[in-house]
Amino acid sequence: MKIFNKTILISAVVLGLFSACDPDDYHGGGNTGTLTFKKIGGFVNGTGDEGFAEISAFDPQTGKLFVVNPKELELSVWDISDPGAPVHGVDIPLVGTPNSVAVSNGMVAVALENAANKQANGTIAIYNSDSQELLHTYPAGALPDMVTFSPNGKYIVAANEGEPNDLYTDDPEGSITIIEVATGQVMNVSFTAFNGQTIGNDFRVFGPGASLAQDVEPEYVAISHDSKTAYVTLQENNGLAIVNLETKTITDIIGLGVKNYELPNNQIDASDKDNVVGNFQNWPVLGFYHPDAIAYTKIRGGRYLITANEGDARDYDGFSEEDRVKDLTLDPVAFSDAATLQLDENLGRLKITTANGDIDGDGDYDRIYAYGARSFTIWSTSGAVIYDSGDQIGKTIFDLDPSAFNSNEGSAADKRSDDKGAEPEAVETLKVGNKTLLFVGLERTGGILVYDISNPSTPKFLEWLRDETDISPEGLIVVEAKDSPTENDLIIVTNEVSNTVAIYEIQKKN
Repeated sequence: MKIFNKTILISAVVLGLFSACDPDDYHGGGNTGTLTFKKIGGFVNGTGDEGFAEISAFDPQTGKLFVVNPKELELSVWDISDPGAPVHGVDIPLVGTPNSVAVSNGMVAVALENAANKQANGTIAIYNSDSQELLHTYPAGALPDMVTFSPNGKYIVAANEGEPNDLYTDDPEGSITIIEVATGQVMNVSFTAFNGQTIGNDFRVFGPGASLAQDVEPEYVAISHDSKTAYVTLQENNGLAIVNLETKTITDIIGLGVKNYELPNNQIDASDKDNVVGNFQNWPVLGFYHPDAIAYTKIRGGRYLITANEGDARDYDGFSEEDRVKDLTLDPVAFSDAATLQLDENLGRLKITTANGDIDGDGDYDRIYAYGARSFTIWSTSGAVIYDSGDQIGKTIFDLDPSAFNSNEGSAADKRSDDKGAEPEAVETLKVGNKTLLFVGLERTGGILVYDISNPSTPKFLEWLRDETDISPEGLIVVEAKDSPTENDLIIVTNEVSNTVAIYEIQKKN
């Protein structure tokens, strides 16, 4: 297999990474000006195949790390008071399948889907972080997939995905659960008020026979610094919901538009069968952003949202939108070179959706839509693009380690070029001195990309935190120095395939 020799411009910091490495650092570790990032600890959670470690949450009061373990229907508990030597504690058995966990003020909230029937309503369970005693259980919607506390601790918010069953005969509504901690009041907020509306800007409602309320699949929640507003990604729909936490209403749904892969900075390698690694080209393809994780941050007085544009397809026995470009009938006017485009070494292998693209309804496809944007995006809180990383995730990985480019959970390079590339899955931000750092987890390629986004319109790449024993980061959290057992900022990464948790420390150089 040939490696395409593509030269890209990256910061001088990146060019100096390897010469500045400490021999004990992870792959790619080194000096980034006044900050260094070093793996100082980690552990394996579970003894079987993947799925024993997905999402984690840290409690600074007890030094405990709580790890979602859906394989064993439990919350695994680790003492990381000494991050270099984590100690396995007493795990918490759960009634339901855990999907997410969050901690605030000595309380641990766990999102639990109904283990017997995924389409039935789930629950939010609350535990004492010290005694690990069950304090409360609250009803949630179908398939609570993510849970978080508001910054002031007043609210617990859960995104209830409401996925259909495999035959697509039972498609529950997606919803948002809001719990007032002080009173225990629970409100399950529905999207039914938007039924029949056209949202626009490439917002998708496409499940067979589904209303908008059934079709939306809330994925991830970020909450504003003043705890008044929640921003919820609707991944498969390519949208964002804005929720007023005080009135407990959905005030707006925003379509996120599409990414044009014909533009110069949006090149992709679109084939895993072209015998070329890093074959970056422009193609007549549009990509839905399809964000997974979302983060909210304030920078120099501005308010921003940041998304990891992973991409996702609906692929069920009862309904599937997934196909490849070579299997489409392309409109001969829109694609005069269709036969060439549909070769495996060109666009033929690229996975696309059949739910969109037949603009005039004549049975052929006038546009080609792919899943995900292979990027992260910084948005205004009203959904305007401030910055998109374009093709830089793929090109940066290719420049640093071509053997990892578009790899699949430790496999050979190029395996995911036909699908969604590196799959940015997780995002988190952290203030360090006068800098705002962004961390982006790559589910398929692995590792965490670190950026300085102090100027949101011109982020700077700093580091790729990568240990090859840690495969498929699913969860990503930061621990501020004031809450950290080392008194330095920490980054904690939960890796779904390797069942490992990695602990990195940010060390400041004088």
